[in-house]
Amino acid sequence: MEMKTKLPMGIENFREIRRQKFYYVDKTALIRELLENWGKVNLFTRPRRFGKTLNMSMLKCFFEIGSDSALFDGLEISKETQLCEEYLGKFPVISITLKGATGRTFDEAKSMLRRLIGKEAQRFQVLMQSDKLTELEHQQYKTLIHMNDKGIFTMEDEVLKDSLFTLSQLLKKHYEQDVIMLIDEYDVPLDKAYQSGYYDDMVELIRSLFGNAFKTNDSLYFAVLTGCLRISKESNVSAYAETSEKRLGRFSQTSPQGDVLFTGLNNFKVYTVKDVRYKEYFGFIDTEVRQMLEYYGFTSHYDATKEWYNGYLFGNTGIYCPWDVINYCGDLRDASVTEPQNYWVNTSSNDIVRRFVSKANTTTRDEIEVLIDGGSVKKRIRQELTYRDLDSSIDNLWSILFTTGYLTQRGFDSNDLTELVIPNKEIRWIFVQQIREWFQEESVKDRKKLESFCRAFQENDTKAIEKGFNEYLWNTISIRDTSVRKEMKENFYHGILLGLLAYMDGWLVKSNAESGEGYSDISIEIRQREIGIVIELKYAENGTFDASCQEALRQIHERKYETALIEDGLHTIYRYGIACYKKRCKVVSECFEILE
Repeated sequence: MEMKTKLPMGIENFREIRRQKFYYVDKTALIRELLENWGKVNLFTRPRRFGKTLNMSMLKCFFEIGSDSALFDGLEISKETQLCEEYLGKFPVISITLKGATGRTFDEAKSMLRRLIGKEAQRFQVLMQSDKLTELEHQQYKTLIHMNDKGIFTMEDEVLKDSLFTLSQLLKKHYEQDVIMLIDEYDVPLDKAYQSGYYDDMVELIRSLFGNAFKTNDSLYFAVLTGCLRISKESNVSAYAETSEKRLGRFSQTSPQGDVLFTGLNNFKVYTVKDVRYKEYFGFIDTEVRQMLEYYGFTSHYDATKEWYNGYLFGNTGIYCPWDVINYCGDLRDASVTEPQNYWVNTSSNDIVRRFVSKANTTTRDEIEVLIDGGSVKKRIRQELTYRDLDSSIDNLWSILFTTGYLTQRGFDSNDLTELVIPNKEIRWIFVQQIREWFQEESVKDRKKLESFCRAFQENDTKAIEKGFNEYLWNTISIRDTSVRKEMKENFYHGILLGLLAYMDGWLVKSNAESGEGYSDISIEIRQREIGIVIELKYAENGTFDASCQEALRQIHERKYETALIEDGLHTIYRYGIACYKKRCKVVSECFEILE
């Protein structure tokens, strides 16, 4: 049997992938396009886990002096023989990721930034003995790499602000060649600073660092930066932002530069998810996913892969999240019957969705439901934002959700409006999950009422369940009668009910748990009372409550959803069929005892 190439799960180092012969989806044509399209400073904004770091590693491996040309054998860029001869292994490369430049305080974050830049400077020990540098320049280099007896880098603030500029000047003089600069995750320090309360200090530091490195640096050949959020380039706060802030009575009294990071850059190019150029280099396109699934023998899982992890539109091209596809293929190799999982969800906090849901007014809640149900909304998207803009208006949160990958567009903008949708099943699950948690928080405010509602399930009190659920539907969320698929609507009610039931301590509440011959909507184990509960929800088209309830019970019977509860030793089993339509519901139940 043929040994298949290893999958690079969690590996973002190009050299390691190529030397260890991991499966690699060829994105090296990015090199040619960067050189042909030319920008002195290039910023790519993409959601997390879409291959930004791996691409930056690939660029470093290609351009850096001393590179191993064999890493690119057989790849697309190797066909460009003249380009490779001119550029491969010909440049000093400064490559850092700012992902780790964070801390609970500004001093902690600044210390981490010193460490990141100091460690990068240490890679160029050749500068210590370079006879092309003056004594003063040798001393400049030593200030970049100096550590105290505790191993902490000690460069002063002014040295830190000039550090990238200084290092590039020294490298150019030694190698007699301009420097390429690669800055990955440039906006992470700003995100963490915003969350931790030292945002203004970090903006000023990063502005100085980048301004010195990119603005008037005659040692710079070109630079590439990556991040999730595009930070304002202009020297004044946009009119849109100013109007929005004034409307809210919150116009910020910041410095004239505000949150500006990239001032005075005449050749500064930004490529967002809306740009057609470079559309296929971050994430997988459909043909690449088909080839991967075919190579590993998983073509039968193509539809599931597409439904769960595709759906993004970058430029005019459909894109899959590469992190998801690779991890799913890895799981399939371990067990060929593995169902799709939420991989992207678990790699970082999803607080932005939570913030969005909690701030939603009635209109926005209507729109959230439309999205969860598979529909779309049209919004004016601002791609040039700052972290300070996050909470200034719900309109900005729509933009952030789009920029960070929780929403994507359909088609092209019309009348300055972008048609937004939830890209796939995985992201839809995030919205439902956050709504569920928000419901629980809102409901906990009235603990007695919530506990009474939950207790009604263990007492088989269908009337009390109906009354309580109807109240929550009526008072808490807007329920629309949309024209989308019935199962989408059911997911919405499912999320609400699950959030309410999760309140009970000591109850084991599961969603879509495998049992019998399928997956029940909700199962509950109340071990103290040896009670098991199975709940199946249906959407009652046109208010057909009775028929929908009976259909739900029939499904529980036919697929034997109570099997797992019985196997766990529970003696009293309640089956609930719940039908929902707009803001109303009906509940029917069955009960049976397991005799010893």
